[in-house]
Amino acid sequence: MDSTKNTAIVGLQWGDEGKGKIVDLLTAKHDVIVRYNGGANAGHTVVVGDEKYALHLIPSGILYDDKQCVIGNGVVVDPVKLIEEIDTLRDRGIEVGDNLKISNRAHVVMPYHKEHDAALERKLSQVAGKGDQSIGTTKRGIGPAYADKIHRATAIRMGDLLHYDALLDTLKVTCSIRCAELSALGVDAPPLDPIALADEFAAYGKRLAPHIIDTVYELHECVQTEKTILFEGANACLLDIDHGTFPYVTSSNCSALGIHAGTGLPGKCVNDVLGIMKAYSTRVGSGPFPSEELGSIGEKIRERGNEFGTTTGRPRRCGWLDLVAVKYSAMICGTTSIACMLLDVLSGFDELKICVGYQMPDGTISNRFVPDARLLAEVKPLYETFAGWSEEIDEITSPDDLPANAKAYLDFISEYLELPISIVSVGPKRSQTVI
Repeated sequence: MDSTKNTAIVGLQWGDEGKGKIVDLLTAKHDVIVRYNGGANAGHTVVVGDEKYALHLIPSGILYDDKQCVIGNGVVVDPVKLIEEIDTLRDRGIEVGDNLKISNRAHVVMPYHKEHDAALERKLSQVAGKGDQSIGTTKRGIGPAYADKIHRATAIRMGDLLHYDALLDTLKVTCSIRCAELSALGVDAPPLDPIALADEFAAYGKRLAPHIIDTVYELHECVQTEKTILFEGANACLLDIDHGTFPYVTSSNCSALGIHAGTGLPGKCVNDVLGIMKAYSTRVGSGPFPSEELGSIGEKIRERGNEFGTTTGRPRRCGWLDLVAVKYSAMICGTTSIACMLLDVLSGFDELKICVGYQMPDGTISNRFVPDARLLAEVKPLYETFAGWSEEIDEITSPDDLPANAKAYLDFISEYLELPISIVSVGPKRSQTVI
């Protein structure tokens, strides 16, 4: 990574690749850290010494007291969760003041968004004659908040929280519509009170007012003054609303393509794209997963990797590395180098497999990823098999000290992706990193 350049950090699988650790590592080389998509459904875990931090909305760079953190316009913000996160960080001695800026154009997650999210999932899980059709959302209201953004007239942005009358006018319209929708979805709850909601969220706006600005101009000024920017992606490319395994995706552009719309900065402002991938594959919730292992191998990966969601606590589905999927994501994101995470989890396996192609339903062989859930569910993975290694590697800091079979595994990944591996993670701590 060139510390004089702007860098994007993006996940190349279905999320949970360990982006928080890499953002934390690279923050030292950048001046500004920016979140550009998603919301409190993201969970970035950073371990500093013996301290563990789980961040959901605030960029991971907040753990450095001399860095500027920006929540861009492409994020949907839950003010309740954001304030909780700020207070938790402050209670642990982390400064959160002028170093945090929030876009006045970022859209707000409201309580009725969460109710709608949960109610729709319940309905979809009980579709008559079709079984469970639910998407497996985190029920954080992310999708309905983005839907209101597209509907426009029913949307509320962070800047609106600073203007009570305008906020109340929007809520009067939106609450009447949402009451009808929630009733139709079977939610038995009192009617939404626009005045109570306006009072509550105006109070959140007052609390967050020192942070709410026009971040588009702020970021362009950073570029003009040659400050270096680190773009922190939430979720991952295979969950991208346009390019992921639709419909089992999130509601934002979480590939590198979301940076420009989510920040207001043009393409020329991103110099390097570091793609983050696990040394194996995981997925949370519903959706096809060609290389999933449902037996003892999947259980062993889950236990060794502590594969439980940062945000939800849900056990992650685990399986062998699918390089067909990773190469597709690297292509979409314009990836320039790779960070391979959790390599230490694979210690102790006699044999490892990597998916390098798919057998299609008609019997043909393809090396192209299928970003369509219905079609992807029908493919069969084709594997290359590798000898494993018995040594624990969590204290290794030099690539020369890695076991020969671990080096061979990494070399194959690099050759298949036609990209250099610049970082290898062998544990959650900053120090457990091979550069």
